[in-house]
Amino acid sequence: MHPNHLMGHALFEAIVERIPDAVIFADRDGVIRVWNPGAEAVFGFTANETLGQSLNLIIPERLRAGHWEGFRRAIDSGKTRYGNQVRTTRSIHKDGRKLYVDLSFGLVADAKGAVVGAVAVGRDCSDRYESERALRGQIAALGGRAP
Repeated sequence: MHPNHLMGHALFEAIVERIPDAVIFADRDGVIRVWNPGAEAVFGFTANETLGQSLNLIIPERLRAGHWEGFRRAIDSGKTRYGNQVRTTRSIHKDGRKLYVDLSFGLVADAKGAVVGAVAVGRDCSDRYESERALRGQIAALGGRAP
C-alpha cells in the first residue's frame, strides 16, 4: 500500500472517532459497521453492542417498515430521497426513551460505483423538538396558526 493511503485511513479513523456528532455506517443489508463515540453519546449503545447488529436497534418498531422501504430504494437506486437535507427523525435510546435526531444521509460507493452502504451523521435534537412542539401547541390553543 502507498504510505499516503495508510495515512488517509488513519486520518479517516481519527476524524470519525473525534467528531462529536453521531457517525453511523451500515452496509447494504442495514448491518452497522461504523459506530463512533458521538453515536454512543446520542443513542446510549457502545460500539461493541452495535457493530454487526441491524439498524433496527435504534429504529422504533412502528417505523421500521417505512425505514427499510426507503433504505432499500436508496441502495438500489443510488439516490437518497431527500438529497443533502438534514431530516429530523424518530429514534430510540438504549434505555427505551424516545429520541428525535437531526440526521443527514449519504450513500457510499466503492471504486466501481457500486453502493456498499449508507452513512448517517447526526445529533440529538429532542429538547429542541419538544420545545417547538409545545410552542406550536400554545399558539394553537390561543387560536393562532402554528408554523
